[in-house]
Amino acid sequence: MSEYRVEMTGITKSFGGVRALRDVSLCVRPGEIHALVGENGAGKSTLMKILSGAYAKDTGDIKIDDREVNIADPHTGRKLGIAIIYQEFALAPDLTVAENIYLDHLGGRKGFINWSKLYRNADELIKSISFDINPRSIVADLTVAYQQVVEITKALSENAKILILDEPTAVLAPRETEQLFEVLKKLKQQDVSIIYISHRLDEIFRIADIVTVIKDGIITGTVSPAQVSTDDVISMMIGRKLTAMFPKRDCQIGEEVFGVENLSRGKEVRNVSFSVRAGEVLGIAGLVGAGRTETMRAIFGADAKDAGRITLDGRRLRIKSPTDAVKAGIGFLPEDRKEQGTIGSMSIRKNVTMPSLWERFAGFGFVKQAREKRITQDLIEKLTIKTNSTETDVTDLSGGNQQKVVLAKWLGTDCRVIILDEPTRGVDVGAKVEIYNLVNELAAAGLAIIVISSEMMEVIGICDRVLVMRQGRIQGVLEKDELTEENIMTLAIVKN
Repeated sequence: MSEYRVEMTGITKSFGGVRALRDVSLCVRPGEIHALVGENGAGKSTLMKILSGAYAKDTGDIKIDDREVNIADPHTGRKLGIAIIYQEFALAPDLTVAENIYLDHLGGRKGFINWSKLYRNADELIKSISFDINPRSIVADLTVAYQQVVEITKALSENAKILILDEPTAVLAPRETEQLFEVLKKLKQQDVSIIYISHRLDEIFRIADIVTVIKDGIITGTVSPAQVSTDDVISMMIGRKLTAMFPKRDCQIGEEVFGVENLSRGKEVRNVSFSVRAGEVLGIAGLVGAGRTETMRAIFGADAKDAGRITLDGRRLRIKSPTDAVKAGIGFLPEDRKEQGTIGSMSIRKNVTMPSLWERFAGFGFVKQAREKRITQDLIEKLTIKTNSTETDVTDLSGGNQQKVVLAKWLGTDCRVIILDEPTRGVDVGAKVEIYNLVNELAAAGLAIIVISSEMMEVIGICDRVLVMRQGRIQGVLEKDELTEENIMTLAIVKN
């Protein structure tokens, strides 16, 4: 018998003329947490989609428990005990938590469903992994973090022996991340094989037994975290040394540009007031559910506010919709790029130019496509978006490159204020640095930048000042010299 539960050898895959994977081999033992890392577009997700049956391999062999298998579709993958949780969720938003967890097993005897048993089983399963979510809740009403928990619980309900996690902590606060790690430890003890994709190298070095690095569709190494450094892994990922994670910024911070006074929306946003100056990067920190995103959505007009005053350059704004916000000079990169940030079936060009189409790219009722393409191509090069054309559909890009398209959309406008909600979620290390440099450039140009991030080191590394929220209120303000993980967490957790 082989010592491996998963053996993938000589896997190749091409899309059109683009070679996504080249002779890739990956072996995973039972009870092993095997990290798979690499830049966006390196081939990580493609390899896992082949393992789960979502994609067909061109060449190569796959063995599960020493038996050669042909995983023709996801259903076959699930029958083999393979569960994959994608970075972009695959939930039915209008169904309950319990219905989503047992979606493939809803049929009861004689066509009837035992609802009380369904909800009871879902509740027990959720609590078994130390979370507390009402199984009768509608999934669309949950936070992004709790939707992720539902995905994980759904996979566990299918008794998976191979669990693939694609950026599982990207939307989780530190407390939820700790709970997830405890779950993974339990699964490891039960001999579940876990393939863990993440750009957060601190997590990799903390929980992974083995790390495989992939670059441009080729495996560049498989190493033990105990025997290498973070710099070693980064060099294998990007092919060069990374000199600094958070580039230095020496911007002149000017006068107040943007102000919010006494903003309220139900219990989610409670009497929030703050201001942002020209050239300043203001961070918004706090645990999941603290009201950070809800505050920004109310400012942007995506959700109606109950009360509050918003000003830009001393002028009061009356924002009742996102259209009003964009016209006023406010851009918003949302947390959920798939549902709120892009239209996947449209090209990069159309997505990028959408906010300012008629103001910048039209004349006499016609769209100037040549100018559209030129501006879009410039932004593609500036953000190093991996694509062959401005006409590529956004859905065909990797998750990190989709995030860059959302950012490009606002760089192509004349915004005075840009709100970035989890701007580096699902983005690799090299691309993070590129985004940080862009934030610095925008601040140097005199824009007011607001950054929401669940990564405390990111908040500390790129922000001039940080507001910490808890239960819809601002608990405190930390200046640059006060920014520490301890200070942020104290304000986020301890009630004043």
